[in-house]
Amino acid sequence: MAKRRKLLLRRPKHTKTVNQVPGTMTYVGHKESSETKLEVIDYNADQYERYTSNSPDDAFNYVDEKSVTWFNIDGLNNIGEIEKLGDYYELHPLVMEDIVNTGQRPKIEEYQDYLFIVAKMLYHKDGEIENEHISMIVGKNYVITFQESDGDVFDPIRERLETSKGRIRGKGADYLMFALLDAIIDNYFLVIDDMSDRIELLEESLFTNRPSDDIVYEIQDLKRNILRIRRAVFPLREVISRLEKLENEIIDPHTGNYIRDLYDHIIQISENIEIYREMIWGLMDMYMTTISNKMNEVMKVLTIMASIFIPLTFIAGIYGMNFEYIPELQWKYSYFVLWGVMIIIFLLMLYYFKRKKWL
Repeated sequence: MAKRRKLLLRRPKHTKTVNQVPGTMTYVGHKESSETKLEVIDYNADQYERYTSNSPDDAFNYVDEKSVTWFNIDGLNNIGEIEKLGDYYELHPLVMEDIVNTGQRPKIEEYQDYLFIVAKMLYHKDGEIENEHISMIVGKNYVITFQESDGDVFDPIRERLETSKGRIRGKGADYLMFALLDAIIDNYFLVIDDMSDRIELLEESLFTNRPSDDIVYEIQDLKRNILRIRRAVFPLREVISRLEKLENEIIDPHTGNYIRDLYDHIIQISENIEIYREMIWGLMDMYMTTISNKMNEVMKVLTIMASIFIPLTFIAGIYGMNFEYIPELQWKYSYFVLWGVMIIIFLLMLYYFKRKKWL
């Protein structure tokens, strides 16, 4: 059987944050980056600039309200660097705490000068499914995204910004926020479509092959994965719903139309997840039914064989008794007659079972 694709989602250890003062920044995650990387994309309808840096301090150089700036931060374990950014943009201490807490569920919070959004990014990497915590700060003319490590689903957006495809270069930070969320949600479709293919292959295998222990492990792996994906997707549905109804000067009314479309997509994904969840549970029932049917086939064959030999054993038992006088034992042809009777009984029972379609 092909190598199983696993979902790389280990639960963060929340014991790191127990009994700490609210607002204390403590990285809760497993992706220890050696350094924090900054990617800056500054643009408007007429100009475009992009560069990367190992110093998040470079984000302090962009205050021009005539352009939109996207700051992408890779690496959450360097608390000091992220704290400098938070101080510069006057982010709330609780926001800073949630940025580095990878166990935080998706949510949206509204502050005076910015919006804070938390989401989970799912995508394929090296043949496996990667789960990554992502935080987003949306201001009037800037967007800051925080990721655990290199690699994301935003390359199509970078390409659109560089080549000025579509309307994104002529829109504000709110539209960039929509585009980033749209990219995250579109990759949910890819992840669950891959899961759909795995479910179909398992169904076919259950019907055409002899079930093995590997199939049980595959089904269990799917069950765990669909529950973890559901844990990432369902809270985001609440985020998009609230974002759609939000009345904030940061969000242009025209962007609300796109956010409504985003909500339709997340609802569709949620429905698909529920369908696949039921299908996966059905796979386990199907496996157990298949095992039970095969066991019933074995028991049926054994029962038929036992039924055939019961009368033969009865006859053999009678003539195997040690009585002194059994008349048939003195007859010259009794041995051959007994064989003939037993063979006839055997053939008659076979014919009866065939006629009843038990064989």
